[in-house]
Amino acid sequence: SLFQALHQLYYDPNIENKNLAQKWLMQAQVSPQAWHFSWLLLHMDKVPEIQYFGASALHIKISRYWNDIPADQYESLKSQLFTHITRFASGSKIVLTRLCVALASLALSMMPEAWPCAVADMVRMFQAEDSNVDGRARCLALLELLTVLPEEFQTSRLPQYRKGQVRSVLAQECGSVFPLLEQLLQQQDSPGFIKQKVLKCFSSWVQLEIPLMDCENLIQAAFTSLQDPELFDTAVEAVVNAISQPDAQRYVNTLLKLIPPVLGLQEQLRQAVQSGDMETSHGICRIAVALGENHSRALLDQVEHWQSFLALVNMIMFCTGIPGHYPVNETTSSLTLTFWYTLQDDILSFEPDKQAVYQQVYRPVYFQLVDVLLHKAQFPSDEEYGFWSSDEKEQFRIYRVDISDTLMYVYEMLGAELLSSLYDKLGRLLTNTEQPSTWQHTEALLYGFQSIAETIDVNYSDVVPGLIGLIPRISISNVQLADTVMFTIGALSEWLADHPVMINNVLPLVLQALGNPELSISSVSTLKKICRECKYDLPPYAANIVAVSQEVLMKQIHKTSQCMWLMQALGFLLSALQVEEILKNLHSLITPYIQQLEKLADETPNPSNKLAIIHILGLLSNLFTTLDISHHDDDHESTEVKKLPVQQGPNPVVVVLQQVFQLIQKVLSKWLNDAQVVESVCAIFEKSVKTLLDDFAPMVPQLCEMLGQMYSTIPQASAIDLTRQLVHIFAHEPAHFPPIKALFLLVTSVTLTLFQQGPRDHPDIVDSFMQLLAQ
Repeated sequence: SLFQALHQLYYDPNIENKNLAQKWLMQAQVSPQAWHFSWLLLHMDKVPEIQYFGASALHIKISRYWNDIPADQYESLKSQLFTHITRFASGSKIVLTRLCVALASLALSMMPEAWPCAVADMVRMFQAEDSNVDGRARCLALLELLTVLPEEFQTSRLPQYRKGQVRSVLAQECGSVFPLLEQLLQQQDSPGFIKQKVLKCFSSWVQLEIPLMDCENLIQAAFTSLQDPELFDTAVEAVVNAISQPDAQRYVNTLLKLIPPVLGLQEQLRQAVQSGDMETSHGICRIAVALGENHSRALLDQVEHWQSFLALVNMIMFCTGIPGHYPVNETTSSLTLTFWYTLQDDILSFEPDKQAVYQQVYRPVYFQLVDVLLHKAQFPSDEEYGFWSSDEKEQFRIYRVDISDTLMYVYEMLGAELLSSLYDKLGRLLTNTEQPSTWQHTEALLYGFQSIAETIDVNYSDVVPGLIGLIPRISISNVQLADTVMFTIGALSEWLADHPVMINNVLPLVLQALGNPELSISSVSTLKKICRECKYDLPPYAANIVAVSQEVLMKQIHKTSQCMWLMQALGFLLSALQVEEILKNLHSLITPYIQQLEKLADETPNPSNKLAIIHILGLLSNLFTTLDISHHDDDHESTEVKKLPVQQGPNPVVVVLQQVFQLIQKVLSKWLNDAQVVESVCAIFEKSVKTLLDDFAPMVPQLCEMLGQMYSTIPQASAIDLTRQLVHIFAHEPAHFPPIKALFLLVTSVTLTLFQQGPRDHPDIVDSFMQLLAQ
């Protein structure tokens, strides 16, 4: 039946049979009989799949059920495994690896007491002459065993105290392994596949935190192997793993010795770049970055070696600025970005005197870095970009975001001087009539500006007025440049709030862009930022902004989420107007939607009118999210200066809600079964309550009544969430307790009835109800 099950697992086309067989075999592997049948399955007359299952079963028994093995059987188990590994040395590779993993697991469980010199024994066993097995095959089997041993240690289930003990034993035993590896790498007649295995084996051992100085000879040998194309990839892994282990920073002298061989790779790197060999340039860059990024602090501490470290930094700069467009012609530059963060952090962490010395050396380097990054951030020619796949375009977008984050970080090192240099370059570019610049160049400089202005307070910068003056001079010929112009204006919206006379320089550009569907995200988000930051200075432009917004909403130029942002922008804008102005604008803005909603409310529910209803309700919610005439969420500084006179009479939002209340009830009555429509209705009131706070009071009685009717007909979580908002906001106003209290009692009794039928079917209601009780 075991062979039958294995046959089913590997060859039966029926997936259910396969799954049953797999389940049965997994149980068989952990059964006491596994000790017996594993060896039978390993007979040389069996097919590799069956032998593999036998070897796997042995590994599972040894690694997970070690305590079931009597101590007097350790030795025979060990010798049987050695015998089988020798036998499979020239057999199936996958079976050999599984048997090596089983022996490695055995060794880890036995060392150090039951098997004192395990690693040395392994080396000795395989070096002994055995006429039946070819010497190369024996050598490969030994290398396989030595490679899986540290890997098995990393994933083993040893208890914590044993892990530490075994790690230190293994680290001492590297004395039996490294000389052998060195010898195999240096032998003239060692074939390439043996050297490759040796480098893999070294890679595996360095992760056991072996002192870097003990690895020195092998690291140097790995550097030599980089000249051999067949060994290149494996040698890169070995060097990077050795340099990157956390413990390495203690061995500063060894690290200093590694700088010259890394710098020695520059010629090979240049040739690889010239011949378009991306894999080689990528590998060499990984080595330079591993040394620089992991050990910049330790190497900067060696002040007398500052020139050799600077040479390494310049080599990494070459990798950052590697020719070609990421990710199509190169994939290397992105590896280097974190290095620049680390180096800057380390320089800024020194005491003032040392920091001053290094600032002098590295400020020019970081200015050069900014130029290199902005060059790398440039879009390719329109023609070339047209051939890129959507995946390549997306990778390039993410790469530019990473560059943007790096520039923002570098600002800490370079300060205001960075903005001035960007502004000077942009000014020269836009005013140079001799040599018209490409749009890509202009876009990249603006992108640099935007990256910094987005997160850093540029209010104290003396170049922003000049920049705002330059923006209208940019001849916008394509979408990418137009997007960046928009985002740059958005990033400067806080500055505009402090310098309102400049708003008129840029607002027309934003309103013009609103009509272009390709600029949807950038133009709408920029208008929203301006309306939020500058609302008290916008009343003169309000009529124009509302008119343009209404036009693009009616033409349905933008996707749903941008329409919602646009409504939020209008909410901010209207908040700063006088009440009668607000009502007039609301009337013209909302009436067309209310008329549509009235038509939709009369129709029989179907999927397409459902989407239209949810869209209109969403527009209203988003408008009421930001329309706040009491200015609850203004920051304190501006409130002192620009507080508008307190409004008399009902809140405009409440006026509108009362006008549309019956219509909303009508929509609800038809769609009460639909959770999404109910949620959209609740959202209108929830956003209004959150924004208006106490001003929402006139709506409380009718809203509570409607919620009670809704919830007792068809209970939905969104109704409970809205009830919770009412409890939260009116908790300190006894005048409004009666309707809210009645609603709470009703919701509770309906919910408890529901719970008696079984709460499992309504996890969302359970969650919302518990949150209500917590509130």
